[in-house]
Amino acid sequence: MIREDHPGSFYFYIQYGRYFQMSYPEVDFLYLNEDDMVAAGVKDMSGCIEAMEEMFKLMKQGNYRMGGANGNSHGCMVMFPESSPFPEMPVDGPDRRFMAMPAYLGGKFDMAGVKWYGSNCENKKKGLPRSILMLTLNDKDTGAPLAYMSANILSAYRTGAVPGVGYKHLSDPDAKTVGIIGPGVMSETALAAIMAVRPGVETVKVKGRGKASLQKFIDYVKAEYPSVNVYAVDSNEEAVRDSDIVSASTSTPTGNPTEYPYIAEEWIKPGALISSTAALRFDDDFIINRARTVTDNIKLYEAWEEEMKPNAYNTVPIPAVHVMDLIADGKMTLDQVDDLGDILMGNIPLHRKNDEIIVYSIGGMPVEDVAWGTVVYRNALKKGIGTKLNLWHVPQMM
Repeated sequence: MIREDHPGSFYFYIQYGRYFQMSYPEVDFLYLNEDDMVAAGVKDMSGCIEAMEEMFKLMKQGNYRMGGANGNSHGCMVMFPESSPFPEMPVDGPDRRFMAMPAYLGGKFDMAGVKWYGSNCENKKKGLPRSILMLTLNDKDTGAPLAYMSANILSAYRTGAVPGVGYKHLSDPDAKTVGIIGPGVMSETALAAIMAVRPGVETVKVKGRGKASLQKFIDYVKAEYPSVNVYAVDSNEEAVRDSDIVSASTSTPTGNPTEYPYIAEEWIKPGALISSTAALRFDDDFIINRARTVTDNIKLYEAWEEEMKPNAYNTVPIPAVHVMDLIADGKMTLDQVDDLGDILMGNIPLHRKNDEIIVYSIGGMPVEDVAWGTVVYRNALKKGIGTKLNLWHVPQMM
């Protein structure tokens, strides 16, 4: 049998039909490539949404840690200068960075881990994704590796599942029309989450900058959801008008908020839910006085404000980051921000008024990767998927 209750001193898993017992000081770990991850269920969107719901509840209870002294840091990023006297050193460019995102999540997950990735838009010229991600899962007591896994699909699905929790609880149950701003992988998984919780959706409108990316997204929707009417629109306004759900996932240079994608209040259908995993901009009067701001974890935004003040929105272009700037300027108060975890735990109402417009910000957190990575890892153990690798039989240095 698989031991899931105490994944420390003794842990069992299946490899090629056999059971392996891990007993210290010998350390073995499971390597899962991208095909292994798919076979272990990383694309199970409904399961991923359930995992994210459980994660949010554990976070609201405080049963988690992320980086930094505040325990809520998004991660540690290595960025490069605009120019360098060292010929071998990379220089700044679109999405050019390295980042480590560590976390621990308790409850039924009870797992530590870190997602590490490098990102560079120039990768696409080489036939590579913009970002290449790996996730390591570690024993919480010893720090020994339990798994090392391909994380591009995992990260994409958890990024879709987090707004999916919001769609499930906050959007119109009879939602029929979806507006997509920014076709791409993140929008594909956001739509997968929408369809998982709102299967009655009939129409998808998509706004993008390039014909190739638009057509790729449209082809994806037609293949995955043949009953859905999908078509391209020429403006954000067309994507937003009459949409019950709007998902914005655009890749936009940061630094100048006036250049971030913009949505006017008059375009928005009463009762609509707008989710943003990336840059998005609204008029301050709307945000301050009439919109309902919901965050995936308010402490994450407080950490960003602490780390990047003043004007954190110039660096992190997510709407709730701008709300934190407005709070810092005395133009809003913290009680104007609702946390999704509080909604799930029943601490605050599901809806505060009829036909409210909700702006739901998704910052992305390593606890999400640890949560879904743990589920997929344990699926792989049960199914005998992956390759066992040995770290050492006995450590040579103590």
